[in-house]
Amino acid sequence: MTKQEEKITREMTIEDIFSKFPQKAQKLAQEITNAGLHCVGCQAATWETLEAGMLGHGYAEDEIDGLVASLNAILQEKQDLQAINLTKRAAEKFKEILAEEDKSGWGLRFGDKAAGCSGFEYVLDFSKQPKNDDAVFNSHGVDIHVNQGALSRLIGSEIDYVEGLNHAGFKISNPNAKSSCGCGKSQSY
Repeated sequence: MTKQEEKITREMTIEDIFSKFPQKAQKLAQEITNAGLHCVGCQAATWETLEAGMLGHGYAEDEIDGLVASLNAILQEKQDLQAINLTKRAAEKFKEILAEEDKSGWGLRFGDKAAGCSGFEYVLDFSKQPKNDDAVFNSHGVDIHVNQGALSRLIGSEIDYVEGLNHAGFKISNPNAKSSCGCGKSQSY
């Protein structure tokens, strides 16, 4: 059975989930966190099953089944590893921000810089037009400008927009990231 055919089960530890599906780890972690399990980076993840963790936090059987179904749906999502994409929600939010800033028609500059405890931080900014050394991607009507020098680290990334009780903002899932810090602000390749 290939990794694409494998499924996430209630009996898997969070560590097992991330190690079996590294290219989807960031999206899986976000889904687990969205479900209310904020212990994704804690010691319990190394030995406790998803089921035991959820039961221990007071979740019902149907909620566990719902999370497992959501995680497996993420595994089935097609991922274009040769482009940089926005989700529809992120593209709509970016266009809304452009309109508010009186910058309709501008693109999104996506990059990274050396910073943070894990090595690199993502950078999102407005971009009136691409630079000579930029690769340009179009996703949901938004041009994304990326410096060629950063392309090998960023290719395959998906930019989403999430809203929650604790924060709202753009969230990047990058299959090239090998690890990220506990605060979620930086990553290493």
